[in-house]
Amino acid sequence: MNATLVVLGLLAALGYGSSDYAAGIGGRRTSVGGVVLAQQPVAALSILVVWTLSRPSSPATAALVWGAMSGLGNGFGTVALYRGLAVARMSVVAALSAVLSAVIPAAVGIALGDQLSAPAVTGMVLAIPAIALVSLSAGPEEGRRAGIREGLIAGVGFGFFFVALDRAGTGSGAWPLLSGEAVTLAIAVPLGLWMSRGTGSRRAAIPYGAAAGVLGALATVAFFFATGKGDLSLVAVLTSLYPAVTIVLARLFLAEHWSRSQGLGLLATAASVILISVGSSGA
Repeated sequence: MNATLVVLGLLAALGYGSSDYAAGIGGRRTSVGGVVLAQQPVAALSILVVWTLSRPSSPATAALVWGAMSGLGNGFGTVALYRGLAVARMSVVAALSAVLSAVIPAAVGIALGDQLSAPAVTGMVLAIPAIALVSLSAGPEEGRRAGIREGLIAGVGFGFFFVALDRAGTGSGAWPLLSGEAVTLAIAVPLGLWMSRGTGSRRAAIPYGAAAGVLGALATVAFFFATGKGDLSLVAVLTSLYPAVTIVLARLFLAEHWSRSQGLGLLATAASVILISVGSSGA
């Protein structure tokens, strides 16, 4: 393990957190379905550009299959998350999705033999409650249902997405990203059309969806290549710190208030990153 793993994992968290912020704003101001419809083609185009620039060699069949399977998790996870953030309690949806997307790959990685140092393990253990704390909304959410279903679907989807990309490996270059994005597109676009029917606001959602698409695609690329540098468990936990990025952006651009629990979560997030970094560089 090395510093590159930590940097790429944090870049993935930055990308996913920024993407969720853009999509969340778009969902509030336009429609969730419209954001999904704009996001997915732009994300696919971004992945295609990365694939072209990476000078891909002939892909292994297993890599393509695992990449396609990652698209299942990404497609259903993205739609469930966006819908949950729009119609249910954001704190519940965000916390469930982020914690599960960290715990599932971490458990799989450890089961498959990840060898972790004591500081890295401590950082991982600290990161789980940190993710939950920063996901808690400071604002009132009366009149909204809990959103447990959306949170569970999103968390399991993203957890499977991370595991499948790791299993695809980087030996075939960016080919797994391409097959995964094709499946994601096939899932998300029909669901986006269904969710946006009758809203009349698809065009207004384009800027938000486009920003979310580019940022999310870059985050996926960073995560994918981070898994080639070290243990899935550490990369997944670092990446799943993305809610911290979202709430910082909301504070900077929307002047949203942080609750005490969110402030504590941010401190715990910083401590977990330091511990994982020390553990990675020392392993």
